[in-house]
Amino acid sequence: MTDTTAGSARLSALMQRGNDFLGSRFAVLGGAMSWVSERHLVAAISEAGGFGVIACGAMTPELLDAEIAATKARTGTPFGVNLITMHPQLTELIAVCARHGVGHVVLAGGLPPKGSLEAIKQGGAKVICFAPTLALAKKLIRSGVDALVIEGMEAGGHIGPVSTSVLAQEMLPEIATVLPVFVAGGIGRGEAIAGYLEMGAAGVQLGTRFVCATESIAHANFKKAFIRASARDAVASVQIDPRLPVIPVRALKNSASELFAAKQREVAQSLDESRVAMTEAQLQIEHYWAGALRRAVIDGDVEHGSVMAGQSVGMVTKEEPVADILATLMDEAAAALTRRAA
Repeated sequence: MTDTTAGSARLSALMQRGNDFLGSRFAVLGGAMSWVSERHLVAAISEAGGFGVIACGAMTPELLDAEIAATKARTGTPFGVNLITMHPQLTELIAVCARHGVGHVVLAGGLPPKGSLEAIKQGGAKVICFAPTLALAKKLIRSGVDALVIEGMEAGGHIGPVSTSVLAQEMLPEIATVLPVFVAGGIGRGEAIAGYLEMGAAGVQLGTRFVCATESIAHANFKKAFIRASARDAVASVQIDPRLPVIPVRALKNSASELFAAKQREVAQSLDESRVAMTEAQLQIEHYWAGALRRAVIDGDVEHGSVMAGQSVGMVTKEEPVADILATLMDEAAAALTRRAA
């Protein structure tokens, strides 16, 4: 058996910046997945040494308030909250996070609205934002964010057009010395984590890998679909109408993709007839995804619901505790670093 002591020491050193920033043992963020990243999974990730993140999604301030309280009842370790920038009650949601003393707020879904970064910081939290391009990353850095997540198209859920490996090569040399950067999208093994850390990342974010955790409340059908799937089964949705800017979503292919095409046509027609404004049209699409995802995750309808999954789904082979998933990833990363040092 290979002695990975040197690799483990190197891994700890490489993750130190991310650990210090998050207040966790491992610089591994749990990707915020609507309906999946709730109190049970979030608390389990944080308890096991990672950094769990509640997916607020379309929650009302009251629901988020209850979710944070329930998570705090399950763990005394730090965790974060992911808020969607286009949420109509974003200001109230930020206030809920501040009331609970949430230390890290992750903003997803586009440029933060005016005043939101300041409001989060006034509440005592650090701000983490997604940066799909180098230009946007630099703009966010100037606006005062504390850390960035660069997520490639291999990820599950809403995705950008560029792969993780290309984004990492393009962006890490430019911004990793300025602030902590977490790499996300398609990461399923520790070797990849080690690679991105050596490139300058402060840590990584994984979502798909945690869906089949024992502590995940995802329906047995949803987990079964993940375990059976290969990387090529996780496909991106298609934009039907160029006037309706729909961010593609990666999910396992099923009947839901046809239903989404029909929904896009319906919303586009409402736009044509001036029955809805663009913002409302985009919110309708968001609510569609929230409902479609709930059907799959909670109700177990994996044929008509949205089974959002990243391309790393092929590396999800069984249901196992979060602690085991993290231990395996860290062992693989340490072994990889040991081999590279030999």
